[in-house]
Amino acid sequence: MNQNLTKLINLPGVQVESWHDSDHSLNFNLSILVSGIYCCYCHNYTTELHQVRPILVRDLPAFGKQVYLNLPRRQFYCRFCQRYITEQLEFINWRRKYTQRYEEMICFLANNSTIEQVSEQENLSIEQVKNIVNHLTHHRKTNMAFR
Repeated sequence: MNQNLTKLINLPGVQVESWHDSDHSLNFNLSILVSGIYCCYCHNYTTELHQVRPILVRDLPAFGKQVYLNLPRRQFYCRFCQRYITEQLEFINWRRKYTQRYEEMICFLANNSTIEQVSEQENLSIEQVKNIVNHLTHHRKTNMAFR
């Protein structure tokens, strides 16, 4: 565990276990601090881990390099309602490959230049940039409708 890197990354509920530096990217292996979650169906707390599948998530660039977070995607079993629950992290929208703050940055860049320029700058395909912008635009509209 590296406290200084954990503070530098500044994401809630996780800590840096290790990291690797390559020519073009920084890769951080993260662990989750809590041992369980509240079931979204019955609201009971469970720590019964069913499976863990690692996911790779892109985050804000740092020191002129792309940053990737290797996160455990944990699935729990709730004995109370007998269902499987996948943990949701507050800094990644469901089924996304980017942190929320990275998606916000891409949207900001796309609003201030062209999608092609953002694609080249961030080493993403044009479709990936469009997907991020469309997802965030839809997410914002949905949140505004519920206010």
